[in-house]
Amino acid sequence: MTAVAERRTTRARTSPLALVGAYVSLTKPKLVELLLVTTLPAMMLADGGWPGTGLVIATLVGGMLAAGAANTINCWYDRDIDRLMSRTRNRPIPSGVIAPRSALLFGVILAWVSLVVLGVFTTPLATALTAVAMLAYSITYTMVLKRRTRHNTVFGGLPGAAPVLIGWAAVTGSLDWPAVVFFAIVFCWQMPHFWALASRYRHDYFRAGVPMLSVVAGPVSVGRQSVAWAWGTLAVSLLMVPVTPGLGALSAVPIVALGAWYVYESHAWLTRIKGEGPDRPMRLFSVSITYMTLLSVALVLDVLL
Repeated sequence: MTAVAERRTTRARTSPLALVGAYVSLTKPKLVELLLVTTLPAMMLADGGWPGTGLVIATLVGGMLAAGAANTINCWYDRDIDRLMSRTRNRPIPSGVIAPRSALLFGVILAWVSLVVLGVFTTPLATALTAVAMLAYSITYTMVLKRRTRHNTVFGGLPGAAPVLIGWAAVTGSLDWPAVVFFAIVFCWQMPHFWALASRYRHDYFRAGVPMLSVVAGPVSVGRQSVAWAWGTLAVSLLMVPVTPGLGALSAVPIVALGAWYVYESHAWLTRIKGEGPDRPMRLFSVSITYMTLLSVALVLDVLL
């Protein structure tokens, strides 16, 4: 049986419930959840309180659909290299559960619905920023830069940090310095976060021919650059309280403590890389997720209290 015939057979045997789950998995729900973690604090900072349940729901739903659309199109385009990587070969498209054309159509529909939701219930600027972020991730990053440059993660970090700007713009219809600083925090934070993950799966990326930094540079170089970006995350975060009216010690202490923890863990990873034992990059990856979650919680609590 040919590969095409096998994939068709797989689709025919997939139950409706499993098929729904496969479509959901195309959106990369865990990544979407992480992106939305930064949207709500940005909205509350912009409003100085709770911006309204209707606006929050519309913004989060629109953002979720937009991120899901970009991730789905990413899965559609990367289906050839996903088949070569152990981490991704069981995704719905390479495994044959969902046909490529169906996945692309699904992604386009999600993108359109997200812009309708944001356009009707939020502001023109938030809608425009969402459209730009989707195009930047789906086309500029996925189709142009990911397979061509070691700096792909840096470029991909721009749309990755966009939910902060979108959340702020959804409330105010404009942008201000707190939104820019929060955007810069999320942008800097992404480099150690994704480089740790890429280091864990560097053999996959090498097999697929993707020039991730962990593939084209030595482990020590990756560790050093991660340390530099972690310090950058801390440095930028120190600006958050001075530029944001109303934020006080309730945010200042966690911001400094969390940033210092992130820097410490990045140095610890570099030390492990230079040593003889396992470098355990996923420890830094896990810490990075906890860092961003707790930072967002601290900002929300400061606004509320």
